[in-house]
Parts: sequence; structure tokens; C-alpha cells
Amino acid sequence: MRNFITAVTVFLFNMLLSQAQTTTLKAGETAPEFKLKNVDGKEVSFENFPKAKGFIVVFTCNTCPYAVAYEQRIIELDKKFKSQGYPVIAINPNDPEASKADSFDKMQELAKDKKYPFPYLFDPGQKVTDQYGAKHTPHLFIISKTAKGNVVEYVGAIDNDPEGTKTEKTKYAEDVIASLKSNQKPAITQTKEIGCTVKRKAKA
Repeated sequence: MRNFITAVTVFLFNMLLSQAQTTTLKAGETAPEFKLKNVDGKEVSFENFPKAKGFIVVFTCNTCPYAVAYEQRIIELDKKFKSQGYPVIAINPNDPEASKADSFDKMQELAKDKKYPFPYLFDPGQKVTDQYGAKHTPHLFIISKTAKGNVVEYVGAIDNDPEGTKTEKTKYAEDVIASLKSNQKPAITQTKEIGCTVKRKAKA
């Protein structure tokens, strides 16, 4: 009987955990605070950017072909908008036990090789990943600093060109920030993110 109760408890816990993992933040909701280790060994949070007007938080990784395809575009977003008050903060949501090439050491190697101008943070236990409900890599969250705290303004894809082949594309991230800079609410607050699923280690 005790084994049965234990099994049921574990099942219910895993079910609840799974449900939590599939709930993605929406525009208008509060962006959870976090403090995670950057590839330089230092902890990074929103407080590291006291002059920021908001943030471009992107869950991305070393290994996903879509993340690789968007890598340069993420670098360009930071170069373009950090000076305007919207820095990029990248977070690797993959568990290194499930994706060995997404280990912290490999993150450090990639960030150095590609000369990332933004923080690239390790999320042990995928706690922040689950708080935001990030499901794929890349998965973008654009956040505004407000009198009521940090508020999500947009969730989804960076643009509508995951393959990087379109001559004309809709640049969702850039359009959202342009609206925020004009003190307007974005016309589009959610799109479907396209990428690899977040890698999780098998549950015992």
C-alpha cells in the first residue's frame, strides 16, 4: 500500500510539474526575477542593468539548428538596442544531462568563440525556464520596466524567417521595441516560437 501511495504521489507531482512547464507567460504578466551564473562566472539579474528601459530575454542554446540560425540576429538585436535601453539577456534552458553539448563549459566556449556581447546564463534545474514557460529554442520574451515592476510585452519568435532565407521579413522583436520606445503598446504581443524543444533529463 505504501509503495502504491508513493507511486501515485510521484505521478501527481510529475503531472503538476509538467503542467507548470507548459504554461508560458503572456503579455501583461509580471516577468519573474532571476539571478543566474553568466559564462564569465558572475551572477546576472535585471538589477545589473539599472539604466535599462526593458529587456530582450531569449531562451537559446548551443545545439539547436534554429538557435544557431538565429545566433547572429540575436547578437544584432543586442548591438542595436542595448544602447537604446533594451539589452539582450540569453538563457540556456537545456539540461546538460539531456544535452551534453549544452553544458556550462560548452556555453563558455561558444560565447567566447562568437564574442557574445550579452550575458549567456546557465539555468540549473531549469527553474527560470519553467517560470517563464519557455518551450523552444529560441523563445523570446520582451519585457518593460514599469512602475509596477517588470512586465512582459511580447512572447514568441524573433521574426518570421527561421531559415534566414526571406528577403522580406516581419521583424517582430524590432517592431515591438519600436512601439515601446514610442510609448505605445505593441500591435502584436504573441507569436508562435519556432525551434527545438527544451531538452530535459529523463525523470526517475
